[in-house]
Amino acid sequence: MVQAYGADTGNDRTGPQRTGSGSRFRDLRDKWTRDPGIWRRGIVLALCAVLLTLVMAFHAKIPNTIGNLGSLSETFLPWIGAFVPLLLILGLVRRSATALIALLLPIVVWFNVFGGLLTDKSGSGGDLTVATHNVNADNPDPAGTARQVAGSGADIIALEELPTRQVSKYEAALAERFPYHSVQGTVGLWSRYPMSNTRPVDIKMGWTRAMRSTVKTPRGEVAVYVAHLPSVRVKLHAGFTANQRDDSADALGEAIADERLGKVILLGDLNGTMNDRSLNAVTSQLRSTQGAAGNGFGFSWPASFPMARIDQILVKDVEPVSSWTLPSTGSDHLPIAARLKL
Repeated sequence: MVQAYGADTGNDRTGPQRTGSGSRFRDLRDKWTRDPGIWRRGIVLALCAVLLTLVMAFHAKIPNTIGNLGSLSETFLPWIGAFVPLLLILGLVRRSATALIALLLPIVVWFNVFGGLLTDKSGSGGDLTVATHNVNADNPDPAGTARQVAGSGADIIALEELPTRQVSKYEAALAERFPYHSVQGTVGLWSRYPMSNTRPVDIKMGWTRAMRSTVKTPRGEVAVYVAHLPSVRVKLHAGFTANQRDDSADALGEAIADERLGKVILLGDLNGTMNDRSLNAVTSQLRSTQGAAGNGFGFSWPASFPMARIDQILVKDVEPVSSWTLPSTGSDHLPIAARLKL
């Protein structure tokens, strides 16, 4: 008997099956879809996602009566989104469909509130460049800081937290480029263009931390305000202590409301963000250059790891063209600048 041997065609399906990404995906899918607890697990994570959503969507309803919690949450409101990746990881670890679906809520609300800030809205052109910087009273290099801010190409510079002992150093460093300037208390204004009607602004602090001046630009007169509102503190026993800041903001808002010139520019450290309701007396009258023509959030404080934009350039009847943050100096704040169209 003759026995024939056929060639091995490789079509034997009884051998071990090759595994690949498709097989691993099916295993993972089956682990989720055949798991009876996928909807029951992660309820706490889902509730956390809903809580984040409520804070972002209804932050204006959080009362300030207890430790100014409303203002505190509004100051760091963009950072609430940082909890989403954490909840996502925990939801995946727990294999909870409930938690993952609930996460869609804070994601949608965050992008609805802050998504516009992620795009670059800056343009070209403009008539006037302005800059402002809280230089820090303990700045180890006043002259270098002044020259660095002037290097932005600004036509007008506002400086805050100027200690009396250091004023002459800032004046000397800026004298060549800015022939006009005035220092009122701990704030100062330097300009390439003539200044007039310069005076302190009373913001109910007992000493001068705000000023106002008329700057005669080639495109007409502009009222320029410089302000350094009181600092706020976060204390365990008292919460977000900001009452003095809030009173000063109201006083500054009244001064701006009484301004006779149509074009207004406010430069300074407001110790609060545009989301903080306690600054409404000011922010309701003016536009943020960063919000209108910036790229990103433009955080300015603290300089080592910026988490909030408490330094502001706000305008009225002036068109922002671009707005940006300048490199770090010897201060704990970052300087900011904007290009404006008058």
